[in-house]
Amino acid sequence: MITGLARLDPADTIAQTQTPTPPPAGPADPGGQGEDFGKSSPLGFLILVLFFVAVAFLVRSMTKHLKRLPESFDPPAEKAAEPAESEAKPGK
Repeated sequence: MITGLARLDPADTIAQTQTPTPPPAGPADPGGQGEDFGKSSPLGFLILVLFFVAVAFLVRSMTKHLKRLPESFDPPAEKAAEPAESEAKPGK
């Protein structure tokens, strides 16, 4: 048996409750969510259009470069008619 602890009878235990407290009042500044929050400016739209145009040119350039690539980077097949270099040279 555990010593030093008082044994509590469930009938004698009182449940403690806490009344809900209202949330703290928010700061005077809503943190950038005023009446203009979420609205974009014409300058932002222009920058977005410029990004789309730049991406279109990059995709076009990449497509041209990919079309210039060879089908395979394997070395061309050697002809069997050429003499092998490993043969011993006469006279040595």
